[in-house]
Amino acid sequence: MKFILGKKLGMSQVFDENGRVIPVTLVEAGPCFITQIKTKEKDGYEAIQVGFGKKKLKNISKSLKGHLEKSQISNLKSQNSGTRYLREFRIEKPELKLGDEITVDVFKEGDEVKVSGISKGKGFQGVVKRHGFKGGPASHGTKHTLRAPGSIGSSFPERVWKGKKMAGRMGSDRVTIKGLKIIKVNKENNLLAIKGAVPGRKGTLLEVRG
Repeated sequence: MKFILGKKLGMSQVFDENGRVIPVTLVEAGPCFITQIKTKEKDGYEAIQVGFGKKKLKNISKSLKGHLEKSQISNLKSQNSGTRYLREFRIEKPELKLGDEITVDVFKEGDEVKVSGISKGKGFQGVVKRHGFKGGPASHGTKHTLRAPGSIGSSFPERVWKGKKMAGRMGSDRVTIKGLKIIKVNKENNLLAIKGAVPGRKGTLLEVRG
């Protein structure tokens, strides 16, 4: 299993050998460090905890600082910075060890991946935008109900059924896009070019799995 953490930089485009345009999302991926290896005997499941990004040591709690020191990350004190993000990846019988580095070269061009992240928040939205309702008629005496949801139930059971599609908060959900393809790998700049769009705004933390 291949995996890495990254930050969404934005969208761009590249051209293939036939001159066709390929839309890509640029992701600053890694370097990541193994901060903990969880075992079935001790933690109840097998997983690898990965750290990504930098954060000043003065802004890190003492407990997290001690946790990072246990993970044998050598540059913790020398660069006066710690890890900003910690995420877990479930993996059986991991061959990696504490402090190992994961870079973009774990992937190669043509690899199929799935990308997870938090989608853009859109605030409180009505049923037309949130659920795709067509709305009410715009003529024949209709007034102020063009984007209204209409009736939300019958006389029984005199309450709104659970799961009823209504207006509410939209976005800011964890979304996973499958079947994406790696177009380019730039190890010098820690960049991945992934075909198509991925969840989130610029700067969103992304989990890339192969």
